[in-house]
Amino acid sequence: MSADLFCEIIAGERPAHIVDSDDVAVSFLDTRPVFKGHVLVVPRGHVETLTDLADVGPFFERVRAVAGAVEEGLQAGGTFVAMNNRVSQSVAHLHVHVVPRNKKDGMRGFFWPRTKYASAEEAASYADAIAAALRRTPE
Repeated sequence: MSADLFCEIIAGERPAHIVDSDDVAVSFLDTRPVFKGHVLVVPRGHVETLTDLADVGPFFERVRAVAGAVEEGLQAGGTFVAMNNRVSQSVAHLHVHVVPRNKKDGMRGFFWPRTKYASAEEAASYADAIAAALRRTPE
């Protein structure tokens, strides 16, 4: 495993608000969310880009489940799901952004402000709501 930030989170060496974790992927809150409840879904094994991902189906099943859980758990109107490959990829570990969306939320195209959680407790409440919705979602 390469020593990147996401590998450290996966290994439990760095704290994160984990939403879900299994043998395929780990999902956790972005520390600089576009909107509160913004989740990153990363493959458990170190993979840098989408073209490096050998088994796409199981990984994107997790992305799909998280997108549904963000909508349900946060009563969001929808989600924005995106990823970068190399350019604008802040961590060299494949990650998919799942961002809660609502009409008139201020997001325009690909330019948006980032926000912060008021506290670790507030971040944990968002992670818990999404995780609870994931547990209710049949696979």
